[in-house]
Order: sequence, then structure tokens, then C-alpha cells
Amino acid sequence: MIAILRLVHPAPTVAVVALSAALAFILADQSGPVPLGRLALTTATVLGSQVMTGALNDWADRDRDRVARRRKPIVEGQVTPRAAVALAAAGGALQLAASAPLGALALLIGVAASASAIAYNLWLSRTPLSVLPYLVSFGLLPLWIAAGMDVPLSRVAAAPVLVGPFAAAAHLANTLRDFETDQRTGSRNLAQVLGRRRAFSISFGMAMAVGIGVGASFLIGGSVRALTAVLGFAGLAAVAQGAAGPARLWTGMLIAAVLWTAAWALGTG
Repeated sequence: MIAILRLVHPAPTVAVVALSAALAFILADQSGPVPLGRLALTTATVLGSQVMTGALNDWADRDRDRVARRRKPIVEGQVTPRAAVALAAAGGALQLAASAPLGALALLIGVAASASAIAYNLWLSRTPLSVLPYLVSFGLLPLWIAAGMDVPLSRVAAAPVLVGPFAAAAHLANTLRDFETDQRTGSRNLAQVLGRRRAFSISFGMAMAVGIGVGASFLIGGSVRALTAVLGFAGLAAVAQGAAGPARLWTGMLIAAVLWTAAWALGTG
């Protein structure tokens, strides 16, 4: 069971699913009584996508992991490649089954986001275009949630402007953690092309800029409360401590995403 959990990359999966559920709740709460059925289905679609993406990632990278990253469930023999594919298929089936009752728009946006993630796992993760699926998939996420909750997409139209750069920063921070491994296995992802120092500077700078941008939007909109400000600054502090290195930056960005979502929830009532 633990090996299966490791296969789906539990930390980012929990973060993305939790943030998606929070966003779905916030959007629905602003429109009236929260439709719990749609909330559960929308959250399930994201969970299915994350399960599929994580399992497929380990399956696609299994040969490279045998060379440089031996502490992986497939490489350790705890999970077979066939089981990883089956788990990925189950995740995809969950996404489609949960999406069907939500309508064609939610289904199509979800499929597009997952297709982008699949392209990353099977091909783009090893090319200079490695950041593109992060921009596409996470840029679509707010629209996907809005469609799932049956609220106008215009409500989240500005979200990709902040989500996209933050996702790109997260991609660089994540790949920098495996910089030596990717270098040894011949990967040419964006971090490798940019170089360690430049990629880290861009990742750190974009993450901080997003945090400052979120804060500025609250100030302009007059939505700043004491707790909102505390959460916003705590998120900035979480990112700032990532100046010590990629691993800490990656962790700090996960924490900041949660804190800034909570700040947004309070700031929007």
C-alpha cells in the first residue's frame, strides 16, 4: 500500500487536490448554497488526474530511474510496471467517470489538462519545452474547477495569469532537485538548458513575484484583512526561505500555495 501511495507522488497530489477542493468550495459559496455533489465530483476528477499523472510518470521514467534514482517503487521491485499502468488507467477512468455528470465543458477542459500532463510524462519532460505542460495544465485548472462547479468561467479568467508563472516556477524548482540525475541521464529539460544558477534565480524570482502580485491585487481591491495579510506574508516567507536551495524552495512553494489560497478565500468572503 505504501508503495502505491509513493507511486502517485503523495505530496503534490494532496496539495493539488486540496487546493482544487478549496477553490471549488469558494466559487460555489459565492454563488449560493454549496452543491456538495458537484463539489465531490469535481474534486474526484482532479484526484483521478493526479493519480494517473503520478503513476504514469514513474512508469515512463523507470529506465532512467534504474540508472540514477533507485529509490522508486518500480525500480525497487515493490510495484510492477504493469501495475503502474493499471493504476494510471484507473486514475484516468475515475476522472472521466466523475466528469461525465458535470457536463461537456468540464469534461473537455479536464481532458485537455490531463492530455498535457500525459505529453509531459511521455515526451516533453526531457525537452526544453518541459515547462509547457505546467503552464497548460495548471493554467486550465481554475477553469476546470469553475466548469465543474457550474459557475461562469469569467469568475476565474484572471487566475491563469498568476497560476501560470507559479506553475512554471514550481516546475523549475522540482527539476532542479534532480539536476544531477537529469544531467547523467541526458535529459534536456528547461532547467538543464538554462543551467542550475539561472534556473534557480528564475524560479525563485517568479514565485516571489506571484506572491507580491497576489498581495497587490488585494490592496488594489481593498480586500486586505489582518488574517489575510498574515497568511499572505507567511506564504512569502515560505518562498523566501527557499533561497537556501531547490528542495526547500519546492517545499516552500507548496506551503505558499495553500496559504495564498486561504488568503484569497478570506479576501473574497
